Amino acid sequence: MLGLFDKSHKIKGTVVLMPKNVLDVNELNSVRSGGVGGVVSGLFGAVADVTGQVVDTATAILSRNVSFKLISATSTDAKGNGKVGKETYLEKHLPTLPTLGDRRDAYGIHFEWDANFGIPGAIYIRNYTYDEFFLVSVTLEDIPNQGTIHFVCNSWVYNFKDYDKKDRIFFANKTYLPSATPGPLVKYREEELEILRGNGTGERKEHERIYDYDVYNDLGNPDKDVKLARPVLGGSSTYPYPRRVRTGRKATKKDPKSERPASELYMPRDEKFGHLKSSDFLTYGIKSLSQTLLPSLENIFDSDLTWNEFDSFEEVRDLYEGGIKVPTDVLSDISPIPVFKEIFRSDGESVLQFPPPHVVQVSKSAWMTDDEFAREMIAGVNPNVIRLLKEVPPQSKLDPTLYGDQSSTISKEHLEINMGGVTVEEALNGQRLFILDYHDAFMPYLTRINALPTAKAYATRTILFLKDDGTLKPLAIELSKPHPSGDNLGAESKVVLPADQGVESTIWLLAKAHVIVNDSGYHQLMSHWLNTHAVTEPFIIATNRRLSVLHPIYKLLYPHYRDTININGLARNALINAGGIIEESFLPGRYSLEMSSAVYKNWVFTDQALPADLIKRIGS
Repeated sequence: MLGLFDKSHKIKGTVVLMPKNVLDVNELNSVRSGGVGGVVSGLFGAVADVTGQVVDTATAILSRNVSFKLISATSTDAKGNGKVGKETYLEKHLPTLPTLGDRRDAYGIHFEWDANFGIPGAIYIRNYTYDEFFLVSVTLEDIPNQGTIHFVCNSWVYNFKDYDKKDRIFFANKTYLPSATPGPLVKYREEELEILRGNGTGERKEHERIYDYDVYNDLGNPDKDVKLARPVLGGSSTYPYPRRVRTGRKATKKDPKSERPASELYMPRDEKFGHLKSSDFLTYGIKSLSQTLLPSLENIFDSDLTWNEFDSFEEVRDLYEGGIKVPTDVLSDISPIPVFKEIFRSDGESVLQFPPPHVVQVSKSAWMTDDEFAREMIAGVNPNVIRLLKEVPPQSKLDPTLYGDQSSTISKEHLEINMGGVTVEEALNGQRLFILDYHDAFMPYLTRINALPTAKAYATRTILFLKDDGTLKPLAIELSKPHPSGDNLGAESKVVLPADQGVESTIWLLAKAHVIVNDSGYHQLMSHWLNTHAVTEPFIIATNRRLSVLHPIYKLLYPHYRDTININGLARNALINAGGIIEESFLPGRYSLEMSSAVYKNWVFTDQALPADLIKRIGS
């Protein structure tokens, strides 16, 4: 056994990293300029070359091209900072088999060490190679009186010149509150946080890891077309919104408050996808591929002007049963991708086919029943809006000076017809009446929405009754639209009651369809995008700006944040942007994000978690 004071003692280490991956998901964004065929062809060509890159990449990373230096957590230099050890290089490649999207290479390394250096608490790394690589981990073994120390890195490391010739730092996988951080590491901890905060100026570059705040001022593209102009969301009482990561791009020519669109959006480098499992990678790719697929699909359903509508239930069923023929030039490129095989089949014909929902597998007409309509309000994709009804008729919170009288026209008489002898008073006292209320969310935008060439809608209120068997029963649906002479004159409303025969049954079915259209749009824009993705991003920014990776709270939060900023960035670029998939597909059209801003005015952080959310909705 080597003595503690043996000056020639060396610490053995293992470095695990991944070279720049040809399967970086963000590269799929180029589908807009290169097309599906170009991207996919390049994708599979790159996959075929992965094996051939093993030797070349390993050789490039060796040959004194990547260096490391230990930083002590227990011994200081003359300035009181942790001692920095001698520079050393990767020595030996430990071959590993490549896997699609996740190829890890292991390298051996040895560090000079003596007892005066103390216990390593951080590592400097410098990349002299041209390409970045993904540093997974560093493990130090057989440290006297310490054993093994792990450094969980999970970060992209670029050429040192990109960092102004400064080294990247990584800390040992330990946690400390700021007040308990070992003295020799305090300076390094503070310096790393300063780098992550940046200075709030300039346009961000790909290699940077800066987390700074900005408003949603990059959704529109007024320079391309005035119809693509969109308001800035955030930073005002008119359009409040959560913050996003700042990119610092130049302003558009026609609107100095808006940023120019870009094919590649900046996001802190470690937030970008890369080296994901192939299934994850390919699934996220759908978001980008769909931008090219959608225009191709426009001509599938009809040759007339209603390509964006279903003309019959048969067209809807065809998506799940026989499928719909898709242009072979598109499918020939994407059919080899496994994740698409569920949707795009190639069994002699090019077919677009989705797996049928379970409820349709049981009965093709089950979705039309009142039982299923009510069940999906609490067991469907959006159980976040239904709440206990406190009064009849339900009241609006819209400003009457702007929107006139928005009082509901639903009466006790409407409801009691189908309550089996129970009175409204008894049901209210017994907490048996519930409401799915989209009136206030949609009404301020209906005049503009209904002026769009592709949309006609109502704002809906749905009243439900809790039956003795514990299931819900719809009692009435109110369909409302603004007064034709002006929004300030109030609403025009009609109440539709359940029916199972004649014309009334068709009207009732259509009323339920309007409710579902409200519900699905609200789910995607508010419950999902706004309340899940958008509101989380400022917390991610704040965490990285204020909490060091050494902080125990950072360790707890990090897994919950994974990939959110990247997904949000891709969404701004392809989904929620002007003319994007959301505007083309959802009821509010170009007003989708603006409408979510109006809903955000009532968002309260402390109301979001359980049990607070349920307590608020039952009014206890």
